[in-house]
Amino acid sequence: MAMSPEADWVSRFADEVIAEAERRAPGKPIVCASGLSPSGPVHLGNLREVMTPHLVADEIRRRGHEVVHIISWDDFDRFRKVPAGIDSSWSEHIGKPLTTVPAPPGSTYANWAEHFKAPMIAALEELGVEYHGISQTAQYTSGVYREQILLAMRERERIDAILDRYRTKGKPAKKPQTQGLDEAEAAAAEGSGAASEDDGSAAAGYFPYKPYCSVCDRDMTTVTAYDDASTELSYTCVCGHSETVRLSEFNRGKLVWKVDWPMRWAYEGVVFEPSGVDHSSPGSSFVVGGQIVKEIFGAEQPIGPMYAFVGISGMAKMSSSKGAVPTPADALAIMEAPLLRWLYARRRPNQSFKIAFDQEIQRTYDEWDTLGRKVAEGIALPADVAAHTRAATTAAGPLPVTPRPVPYRTLASIVDITTGHAEQTLRILRDLDAERPITSLDEVRPRLDRAERWITTQVPAEQRTRVRDEPDVALLTSLGERERESLRLLLDGLDDHWSLDGLTALVYGVPKVQAGLTPDAKPTPELKVAQREFFALLYTLLVSRDTGPRLPTLLLAVGPDRARKLLHP
Repeated sequence: MAMSPEADWVSRFADEVIAEAERRAPGKPIVCASGLSPSGPVHLGNLREVMTPHLVADEIRRRGHEVVHIISWDDFDRFRKVPAGIDSSWSEHIGKPLTTVPAPPGSTYANWAEHFKAPMIAALEELGVEYHGISQTAQYTSGVYREQILLAMRERERIDAILDRYRTKGKPAKKPQTQGLDEAEAAAAEGSGAASEDDGSAAAGYFPYKPYCSVCDRDMTTVTAYDDASTELSYTCVCGHSETVRLSEFNRGKLVWKVDWPMRWAYEGVVFEPSGVDHSSPGSSFVVGGQIVKEIFGAEQPIGPMYAFVGISGMAKMSSSKGAVPTPADALAIMEAPLLRWLYARRRPNQSFKIAFDQEIQRTYDEWDTLGRKVAEGIALPADVAAHTRAATTAAGPLPVTPRPVPYRTLASIVDITTGHAEQTLRILRDLDAERPITSLDEVRPRLDRAERWITTQVPAEQRTRVRDEPDVALLTSLGERERESLRLLLDGLDDHWSLDGLTALVYGVPKVQAGLTPDAKPTPELKVAQREFFALLYTLLVSRDTGPRLPTLLLAVGPDRARKLLHP
């Protein structure tokens, strides 16, 4: 199903990309691209690098065009630093390609890159992202880029001249502006590190190619000479090794980043690729690459937006130099794939947003469910319909959904109270809707599992709900007559109101009845105060604090007999 061209940002980019592809290479598949570095956990900020072209490519595919979304795994990049939590002995591998660095201790994967690629690959499958993955290790070591490398070396003086237009003449390179950003945003602004990589300048001249040493396998090498005719390249390494190789045969090196990226644009024929803020400032790799791809490789720079930060609320911040980096796998453990897709689809790439791991996730789910109802009723705005459709489906079809989408906050409250006990959970779920009872936990999966995971991994122990075993006798005996009456009214109405809707009406209605109003009367400011006081009393008697899960859900979880035991005045 194609979207209205006026509906949303994805459609507008799809229009531009289709027109640009037709101008550049009519009749050929349209190429969209992303690049990911498996130098550490691929975090939720990096996911925007994938989701932006994915959504555009998917819209192009929906319209019947042939399109490919390339994800280049930058696994031939150098290992830059040892992340927090990894044994310091890994420092001996700094400078080696990521695919030759041993995986972290305890990993079952062959190397560092594969260890960090694997969870991202699994997450992309769950998210419904269709792509063609390319390992840059495989590309370089198999000689795929041989002609492009030799061309860049022949044209090294012209490349050096292009780079010189942007060099800061001895001043330190300007870092992205991070003032006013939180840790997550500041870390994302720093980028992967590739943007600040050395550009090939050396005492012996400029060389856009960096060999990995044949002895120590590190890139701490310096090219000392190169002959265009024979392609003989001489280099020395800090390890003491020096040698001369024939670049027409040598496969253990790569172009420096500011040349590598535009080379790939030309080689793959990329039409659309977004870039982060670290690649978009004057003199950065995206800007310089636009000149190099045109003047050296005879191709055009991709079109594509600069994308903004993705922050996190309620979990470890997105700094790859620190441990516990929130990844797509972490998000998918606590939310369904369509919801995570929606968070990226509903915001233009240049708009920053946060992904909630704290209590805010409940409000996010409420928004998603409300939007789903509006879409079903035909009353949602066109852009919202488009974002919902992109989140829930791809060109290949719909993503898996929960058959009975019980509110996330309700499920979270239930598994919090039952500590995940299946029979107790099903008992409460069965009572939610007396006319259409849930008869199997499978009806509320996978949302139930996501809510349970959120409760057990993201909610601090002191915020978990623990229902009292025995009545708070001291408090009960100290209550005044009005408070005792409110408890009696509640307990008298339990049997007739034993459903989620019924208990909701009951707990809100008791203070109304006490005020001489009907249970369906509209609340006044004074009545709202009385309701809050009544709710606080119930929470204190049930869970020994003045707040907790929604009271109707809590009462269903406690059960009528236990509620009478704990609340009898």
